Amino acid sequence: MLRMNNRSYYRLGGVFVSLFLVLSMTETVSADASGIEGVISVSPSRPGPQRADAPSKAPVAKTAFVVMKGEEKVASFTTDAQGHFQVSLPAGHYLVRREDPGAAIGHWRFDVDVVAGKMTTVDWTGDSGMR
Repeated sequence: MLRMNNRSYYRLGGVFVSLFLVLSMTETVSADASGIEGVISVSPSRPGPQRADAPSKAPVAKTAFVVMKGEEKVASFTTDAQGHFQVSLPAGHYLVRREDPGAAIGHWRFDVDVVAGKMTTVDWTGDSGMR
């Protein structure tokens, strides 16, 4: 039978306290988080006739977008190099639009409904306006 002296109990207690502290300091995603996440692409991605052997769409990299609820701007985000983004929002209906000088050409408006406690995943394609 394994016997433990007082010193062993203190060490074991210290291990448990340390483990508890480490676990309590880690950041966890809230189970009730809601918002939108996904990728935004552009098509056509180059002018001229589209070729079957070349991709017709490309990620919208490092581009700023705003999130509107009615006439009010409630959030903004910037896509990464691959067109991915994530933004936390409460439940509701939103309009996401590109807000920079390039947004005047093409179509860059997306409607989305956010459900409470859920991240809504989207895969949007903006129209570049190229033909």
